[in-house]
Amino acid sequence: MAETLAGWARREVVASVGARRAIAVVGFAAATAFGAKVAVPIPGTPVPFTLQVFFILLSGALLGARLGAASQLVYLGAGIAGLPVFAAGGGFAYLFGPTGGYLLAAPLASYAVGSVAGTSSSAFRLAVGLALGVAVIYAGGLAWLATLSGPEAALRLGVLPFLGLDLVKVCLALLVARQARGRALELFG
Repeated sequence: MAETLAGWARREVVASVGARRAIAVVGFAAATAFGAKVAVPIPGTPVPFTLQVFFILLSGALLGARLGAASQLVYLGAGIAGLPVFAAGGGFAYLFGPTGGYLLAAPLASYAVGSVAGTSSSAFRLAVGLALGVAVIYAGGLAWLATLSGPEAALRLGVLPFLGLDLVKVCLALLVARQARGRALELFG
């Protein structure tokens, strides 16, 4: 009887962790969608200021590499399926617009943050991971914008106007992650 109860308890803990992970993945996909809707046009550029980057970074910092990337894949999947989760709508064709490269880089950025930060409590490792995450997003966005408008225009329109704003997002993500990371790793790890 004791073995049966122990086996049941183990299954319940595993199911509980799986459920928490699924909720976290969907929750960060929804948070990223919310962040996309906080969109402020920046004059002279087709790329709006959004809070997406903040939630992409946090997904990797709090969920880890695999679950963070999964949350961004769920977000992209919802948008590709036509749900209006991107800054100005949804649908597969949206990925061919000026922000498509940034969107496609989101899972890689989240994975990069989680990979560099790992399970370490080091603020330095976390900060490096967050900075790398932004660099991955910029690389994806810059590559696609360069295809659409040339390298100089891509840099001028898709990176330079956002450097200061994204530095603020990295700092905010660092503050939030430093406070919540231990508990998040415990819940989802």
